Amino acid sequence: MVISQLEITMDLILSMHPMARAWLLDGPLSSYVGAFQALLERGRYAEGSSETALRAWSHFAHWMAKCQVSAEQIDEALVEQFLDSHLPRCDCHPAALRTRSGLSASLGHLLALLREQHVIVELPGPSGPIAEELNRYNVHMRDARGLAIGTREDRLVLVGRLLQCKFAGKAIAIGELQPEDVRGFIATELTRVSSGSHSSAVTAALRAYFRYRGTCGDAVNSLLGAISSPVRWSQASLPRALTTEEVQRLEAHCAEAKRAPLRLLAMVRLALDLGLRVGEIAKLEIGDFDWRAGTVTLKRTKSQRQDVLPLPVLTGQALAEYMRHERPATTLPSLFVRRLAPHDKPIGVDAVSQAIGRALRGAGISRGCHSLRHTLACRLVNSGSSIKEVADVLRHRSLDTSLIYAKLDLQLLAEVALPWPGSAS
Repeated sequence: MVISQLEITMDLILSMHPMARAWLLDGPLSSYVGAFQALLERGRYAEGSSETALRAWSHFAHWMAKCQVSAEQIDEALVEQFLDSHLPRCDCHPAALRTRSGLSASLGHLLALLREQHVIVELPGPSGPIAEELNRYNVHMRDARGLAIGTREDRLVLVGRLLQCKFAGKAIAIGELQPEDVRGFIATELTRVSSGSHSSAVTAALRAYFRYRGTCGDAVNSLLGAISSPVRWSQASLPRALTTEEVQRLEAHCAEAKRAPLRLLAMVRLALDLGLRVGEIAKLEIGDFDWRAGTVTLKRTKSQRQDVLPLPVLTGQALAEYMRHERPATTLPSLFVRRLAPHDKPIGVDAVSQAIGRALRGAGISRGCHSLRHTLACRLVNSGSSIKEVADVLRHRSLDTSLIYAKLDLQLLAEVALPWPGSAS
């Protein structure tokens, strides 16, 4: 017999200490216990997580009653007061949950539930001239440039800092911004984080923003001229690809993984055999695969276009095994969904990146997730594929991006290599 989450939650409430149960069912949160049970059922939370949440609510309700606080008065400040002021000196009955991490997580769910029920108001979003400007720029980056959310967020942080330095508390007038202000801001940022990657991110973000302001009619030539790009030699490095032995170690590690080995192997095969980025893996849906034709259609790519790729046999087998034996039961179309509560939600980009990153480290490989994409490109080049074919498989918008792999075409390099001085040939 299948026991529903609602029945499990009711059993947990009945098994609570009588005093803790009274705090929950007779206190200021009693009206929302039913809604909280529904939330636990929707998310299919584990029994231990549900028990922790109920005990957290019970303790918080008891404290609210002592402070004569109603549910309508709950907000982040009140939760912080409970955690920072009451919890360290708590003298409540031993039945009260005192674990800060459990209380904090459960009370976060409480805040979200009360907002969903319209008991408390939504958190106000950022307002003011700077917030409005950043919102407009975000829309431009999304709709006109097609930039990924991670790129947009990083650039908004940097642009926001610049605007805050010059226009805090007043209207934004780009004409008032001087080249000295831009150079000073860049110097401050590089003092804060001194690295080549950060300097590139800062200059790219500012240059892109000023170009956007130029389309709005502002005179930005002097501001653009104040931005000096860090020295980065084009195509200076070699792609860091995995060797055949490292690929074998990675596959063996995936097969021996204790948690979700089939899902992990499916993710790795998608990156290794198709060159998919972690964001593209996270956004895949069941309907993107044509099993009869042996293809996969990428609809949510970095370049905002639709691409159809052949599905290799090994990749298809790994995906089929995952879907048959390990994919959680769900109505979602997403290929990869959460294994842990809250369930019935697609996984995010970070989950894919962390899973593949842990697998690489577990296999003793000091590389990032992107190295799997490099590995595919290197394999194509060394098997005789042209740079144009590599660019097509990796879906590069510019052929120049793929030229770095020409350094790995050992056969072609051998043909153009000059003889060593003094040698016979």
